Amino acid sequence: MSRVSKRPRIPFLTELPLLIWLVLLWGTLWQDFSAGNLLFGAIISVVVVNLFYLPPVELGGRLNLAAGALFAAKFVYHVAVASFQVLWLAVATGPRIRNAVLAVKLRTHSDLILTATGHAISLIPGSLVVDVDRSCSTLYLHCLNINGPQDAQAFRAQVLRIEADLIRVCGNREELALVRAENHGQEDRLTARGGGGQP
Repeated sequence: MSRVSKRPRIPFLTELPLLIWLVLLWGTLWQDFSAGNLLFGAIISVVVVNLFYLPPVELGGRLNLAAGALFAAKFVYHVAVASFQVLWLAVATGPRIRNAVLAVKLRTHSDLILTATGHAISLIPGSLVVDVDRSCSTLYLHCLNINGPQDAQAFRAQVLRIEADLIRVCGNREELALVRAENHGQEDRLTARGGGGQP
């Protein structure tokens, strides 16, 4: 007789952020933040978390508020610029615009950063996540105005920059070290190119 494998026990502190979020969501939906309603919401949250099991979202163990503020400023800038670009494309190009579905493999294996990257890029006009391959951290995105390989590469680079910014905000130390190493490698290549007199 084969033994039924049990799901791993999740520590209460790991589940606590999800439980707090569900209780706040319960209060918001009922527009009632009284102690009794929140207590009932907490009971329902515990039942939901234990009956409908999902893998826990593990945090990276660090939070950089300065990087978070910088990411928010960049995000607002990208949304504003992309809004005008989409408006111009709609007026100037119309139905003749060329679209593409692109796969972008991310560095991270964190569900939190994978999800945040997907949401951030979807909120910037001109792109939308159509599928996610969680097993290999790949986003599939529908993109406007992709006319060739150079446009596709530029869009993938933008997605990876957004992911790198989110890693600086709350990624784990290994991912942060990878992003920093990539930045140093780019700086070294630019220095070598400038020193060699190449264009």
